Amino acid sequence: MSLKSQPIGPVPEETARVARAAFPKGNAFMRMRDELGVLWEDEDFSDLFPTRGQPALAPWRLALVTVMQFAENLPDRRAAEAVRARIDWKYALGLELSDPGFDFSVLCEFRARLLAGGAEQLLLERMLERFGEKGWVKARGRQRTDSTHVLAAVRVLNRLECVGETMRAALNALAVAAPEWLEERVPEEWFTRYGRPVDEHDLPKGISARKEYAEDIGRDGMRLLSWIDAEDAPGFAWLGKVPAVGLLRKTWENQYRLEGGEPLWREAKELPPAGARFDSPYDPDARFGNKRSKTWTGYKLHLTETCDEDLPRVVTRVETTPAHLSDVAQTEKVHEDLARRGLLPAEHLADAGFVDAELLVRSASQHGVELIGPVRPNVGWQARTEGGYDISRFTIDWEAKKATCPEGKQSRTWTSTTTNWGTPAVVVRFGRKACRECESRPLCTRSKEEPRHLTLRPNKEEHEVIQAARVEQKTPEWKSKYDERAGIEGTFSRAASVLGVRRARYRGQEKVQLEHVLTAVALSVLRTVEWLAGTPPAKRRVSAFARLAA
Repeated sequence: MSLKSQPIGPVPEETARVARAAFPKGNAFMRMRDELGVLWEDEDFSDLFPTRGQPALAPWRLALVTVMQFAENLPDRRAAEAVRARIDWKYALGLELSDPGFDFSVLCEFRARLLAGGAEQLLLERMLERFGEKGWVKARGRQRTDSTHVLAAVRVLNRLECVGETMRAALNALAVAAPEWLEERVPEEWFTRYGRPVDEHDLPKGISARKEYAEDIGRDGMRLLSWIDAEDAPGFAWLGKVPAVGLLRKTWENQYRLEGGEPLWREAKELPPAGARFDSPYDPDARFGNKRSKTWTGYKLHLTETCDEDLPRVVTRVETTPAHLSDVAQTEKVHEDLARRGLLPAEHLADAGFVDAELLVRSASQHGVELIGPVRPNVGWQARTEGGYDISRFTIDWEAKKATCPEGKQSRTWTSTTTNWGTPAVVVRFGRKACRECESRPLCTRSKEEPRHLTLRPNKEEHEVIQAARVEQKTPEWKSKYDERAGIEGTFSRAASVLGVRRARYRGQEKVQLEHVLTAVALSVLRTVEWLAGTPPAKRRVSAFARLAA
């Protein structure tokens, strides 16, 4: 399919007449066409299509159909049907009422072109450019960031189910790729063991029986891999490159250890970290995630949106990561991406997961961004004791590498070190004799023998910024400013309840990332249309019983 760019014409007269009669006040998609115009043009997609061949459907229309599809959380078949049957869709797309539409598979092909061309962010970036030209998105305003969990589009498996399903997936892949080769090798009992999905209800009960069953599967997997590794026939040397075989090999490395050539089932404490292994062969990009008390298998969605009072709420950045990655690793990436787009905010609101001392310093010094979010409080017993000598009571002389306690005594040693989490730090220790004779010792340390020591940030800037932030975040002014961050919870609520963002449609991180970008574009378009129409953002619902408290 080649790209034959054509000018975008107005809405056909008959389509406009019928649509206006059916919707005298318009609807979201009609107002989108009237107020926003056409956000994408064929030239935006020129790199994704060849210049020769049969003309493709207009890419700007496919992009618009895709956004409307995600705005209503429709599958491809129903989206293609809406193009044929719905008047408001024909109006937004500028189609004649008699237009027959297209086959639903075109939408899948369009998404595949976006992925193949590395253009997952294309629709979002072009939308932001158009909105920026209209003054609806601006730099040096206020933006906010948060993350939420996303469930993978696979069945959640326990360890025993996972190894069984991985073996079954490899056999199914080989049964398609080399059926004769596989049929002449597999023993009869494999058809019983792996002929249907491995389910917990069919597995043995009891620890010893389950371990024995797991090691039976382990021996079967090793046997299959040995056949593949030993195969040197010209027609079958490629079997080891089958993706499902690679997943089988990796899973066996994670779940088994070899002793005397026999695969032994690993204890839980012997397993690699959650981020180094996968729990389903059908989506190996999905990972086990844990955020506060919530656990899930899948991904984590990070959204950044504008929150200026006089402008619409527009998503400026979308990032999908494996579920196990921490939020704090995304903050610097957010600033770098927004800087590349020329959309860096003056104030960036985020929760505690996105904030630490190093980021507070770097955001201000490198990007000129005020990162606003709660820092971790001092949890030492001194900070919770009235009159206690917590770290804020000590005077630190970074040039002289000395610390002075509230009683005027100076430290004896200053040592650069690394914490148990691998982060740099400075440990300051006071003299044993000075601490032992101090009358204020009960307010400073509970150790009967050891002197007081402090663990400081690795440099002066980080130490001072964290101390200042702990004081500032207790003030009414800071709390009032930070209240604006809570608005992004409404964004995730709408994205989850209306657009279904917390359940992945597709498998694989690239496809899930594209899904989230399209969802964010759809959400931004809908909210901008509502803003232009003067529709106020929805208020948080309060139950009748909760209202009694007022």
